[in-house]
Amino acid sequence: MDSAALADAVIAGDRRALARAITLVESTKAAHRATADSLLDTLATTEREAIRIGLSGTPGVGKSTFIESFGLMLVERGLRVAVLAVDPSSARTGGSILGDKTRMDRLSRHPNAYIRPSPSQSHLGGVARRTREAVALCEAAGFDIVLIETVGVGQSETMVAELADVFLLLLAPAGGDELQGVKRGIMEAADIILVNKADGELKQAAMRTCADYAGALRLLRRRPQDPDGFPKALTVSSLEVSGLDAAWAEIDALVSWRRKTGHWQARRAEQARHWFQEELRYSLLGRLESADARQLNTRLAAEVAAGQISPVLAARAMIAEIWPEIATDNIPESLDVTSDSP
Repeated sequence: MDSAALADAVIAGDRRALARAITLVESTKAAHRATADSLLDTLATTEREAIRIGLSGTPGVGKSTFIESFGLMLVERGLRVAVLAVDPSSARTGGSILGDKTRMDRLSRHPNAYIRPSPSQSHLGGVARRTREAVALCEAAGFDIVLIETVGVGQSETMVAELADVFLLLLAPAGGDELQGVKRGIMEAADIILVNKADGELKQAAMRTCADYAGALRLLRRRPQDPDGFPKALTVSSLEVSGLDAAWAEIDALVSWRRKTGHWQARRAEQARHWFQEELRYSLLGRLESADARQLNTRLAAEVAAGQISPVLAARAMIAEIWPEIATDNIPESLDVTSDSP
C-alpha cells in the first residue's frame, strides 16, 4: 500500500491502517523515511485536532489503571480515545515488554478506543522518538482524545509537555512533602496533579497529600496560559472510579479557556518550533551513523581511552571530518582524521 492509499485508510478510521502507519513512522530504516514523510505531509491537510493529554507519574502509581478507568468513562460519553503508551526499554538489549495494552484489557476491547504501546528505546524525557508523529496520525484518524502515557521515571520527564495540550501528573498518597510542589521540573510543568488511590485505608492519606500539594502549588508563579486556580491538585480513585468526572470537568474547562484566549494555538505553534529544532538535531546526529563516520568514531574513541587525545579535540576532529565546511579551531595539524591507523 502506497502512502496515498494508506493516508486515505487512516482518514477513514481503519484501525489496521493506523497501526501500519505508526509502525512506518517509527521505523528506523532509511528506506521507510521518505514514505513516512509523504504520509505525514498528506495527513497534515486534514486539520483534525484532538485534545492531547500527557500523563506522567512514578512507576506503580497506577497510570495504566487510571487510563483504563478514565478512558472507559470518556468512550461511554461518545468520545473516541487513543492511548499512546511508552514503555521503558532494556538498557542492555533495547527490548521492551510492551505490557500496557495487556493491563488495559477492557479499554482495548472497546470499539471507540485504540491503544498503541511503543518502546522508549534510548530516547530520554519519557516519550519515544516518534511519539509526536504517532499523535498526529491518531488525530488524522479522527480520535477526539489522545492520551500519552510516559515511561514514568522521575522529575526530569517533562518532554511530554512539549506534546500535550494538558499535562497530568499522577501521584501516590503520602509520597512526599509540600516542598516537592515547588521544585523545578516536572511539578511546575503539570497543569493538574491527581493524587491517585484515594480509596480504602489510603483515602485520608490521599486527601492530606492533595491538600499539601494544593498549598504548595499556590507558591508557584502563575503561568500566562493558566486561568485562576490553575495548576490545581485533585484526588481520584481509579479502582472505585471516583473523582474522574471532576478531573475531566477541570480538563475541559482548562482547554476551553485556553482556546478562547488564544493560548491553545500559541502553545501548539511553540511546540511545532520545538520539534523542528529536535528533528534538526536528530538529523544532524544521524550523519554520525555512516560507515566512514563510525570507523572514525571508533578510532578516536580508542585514542581518547588511551589518553592520546582529549575528548574535546577528538570531538572537534570528528566534526571537521563530517562537516569540513564548518570551521574548527585548535585541531593540531598532527591529528590526521583521514588516516585509518591510530
